Amino acid sequence: MALRLYNTLSGKIEEFQPLHDNQVRMYACGPTVYDYGHIGNFRTFVAVDVLRRFLRQSGFHIRHVMNITDVDDKIIRNAARDNVSVKEYTAKYEKAFLEDAAALGIEQPILVRATDHIEEMAKFISALQQKGFAYRAEDGSYYFRIAKFPEYGKLSKKDFAGMEDGARVDVDEYEKDSARDFALWKAPKPGEAKWETSIGPGRPGWHIECSVMAMKELGESFDLHAGGEDLIFPHHENEIAQSEALTGKLFARFWFHARFLLVEGEKMSKSQGNFFTLRDLVLKGHKPSSIRFLLASVPYRNQLNFTFDGLKQAAVSVERLRNFQLRLTTGKFPEGATPEMADLALDTSERLRAGMNDDLNTAQAQAAIFDMVRKANAAMDAGQLKKDDIPALLKALHSFDEIFAVLKDDDAPKIRSIVEWAKTEGREKEISKDLLATADAQQLSDSDIEKKVAEMEAARRSRNFQTSDTICTESPSGELRG
Repeated sequence: MALRLYNTLSGKIEEFQPLHDNQVRMYACGPTVYDYGHIGNFRTFVAVDVLRRFLRQSGFHIRHVMNITDVDDKIIRNAARDNVSVKEYTAKYEKAFLEDAAALGIEQPILVRATDHIEEMAKFISALQQKGFAYRAEDGSYYFRIAKFPEYGKLSKKDFAGMEDGARVDVDEYEKDSARDFALWKAPKPGEAKWETSIGPGRPGWHIECSVMAMKELGESFDLHAGGEDLIFPHHENEIAQSEALTGKLFARFWFHARFLLVEGEKMSKSQGNFFTLRDLVLKGHKPSSIRFLLASVPYRNQLNFTFDGLKQAAVSVERLRNFQLRLTTGKFPEGATPEMADLALDTSERLRAGMNDDLNTAQAQAAIFDMVRKANAAMDAGQLKKDDIPALLKALHSFDEIFAVLKDDDAPKIRSIVEWAKTEGREKEISKDLLATADAQQLSDSDIEKKVAEMEAARRSRNFQTSDTICTESPSGELRG
């Protein structure tokens, strides 16, 4: 069975096949580095990471490019407010984003930055002007004439038949359904950052940045463009218009969009008091692995209700997986094999792949692995698991982890890093006591670990699962969790 993905452009689930052999060229809209990333942002980045990992597991070779938007309206405004350069302002938040992404197990794609491609953007705009798709305003700004692009709206499925020709919008982000000629290049205002280019001084509009960088890195037509659902209009709609107007070719074949999340059933907002960055959640005592697991638990096209109870359950689920791996790799089993366990491992692997091929149904994949964990644990408790059963079970478990990336327990150093950051930022009061205990935990010696494992196994053999789980979680730095 081949991978089938929902394509926003066609509005249908389609079989995914790259344009050239098994080479996948994908572009994902990255962060605008004006602040710390929040969990809504990271829901999208985790979804893209899951896609990337599954494509690789499926045998594709991937060239994955992600932009860092380091110049836009908010950045210009905030840098001026703080009396620093754009580069100085964005450096702090770009570093934080990359650290947070790594903490969540997100593999780093090829990074491209808007400020490294300013002159290329100017030349792109000049070429659009020569073809009649762009025009220069009185102040030196350039706009895209959307009336010249009849297919405008094909991604967002909005009807722009009544649009007013020549009406303009200057801001990068807007929500109105009525279309306006959008800014490709913004003439400088007094005190604003600007660049000198072949089309005059100023700075690029947000939309042109992604078109230029995507086409430079991936070609005029590529396989897949990803982002959050909030980017469908206007950002991605505008990317398509300006790119296809210039080349006359399809810009991206597949468009992959992740849904927003809710927090405790409400839309996330600072005014509601339910706006959380990754660092906020870690300071409250939640592990990065738990956060990743929860963000990946609901298929990307379904709305995820992010709750603190859900985070606690995610932590339990991750511990179950790590505990299961520990039992398989440290337990003493009789010689031989059990046909039922071989069938279980094979069935689990097939269910995993079927779920992921079904538009990345991560919930189905998680259900498959936990069915296997439950049945194999029961077999171990009954003394029915044999030595030769272990490799197939571990293979299925590791196939799952190639995508979900939670088995390796490296939470403690990530937590310590965020604790140190909080101290330098004057946020010590926000650090939970449990988190400090985890961050400051000393490594157990090998003999300590062996002793704890023996105690845990004895508790499980006597079916005292509460004691077993308590022993497993006694080590905050995670030595007993695989």
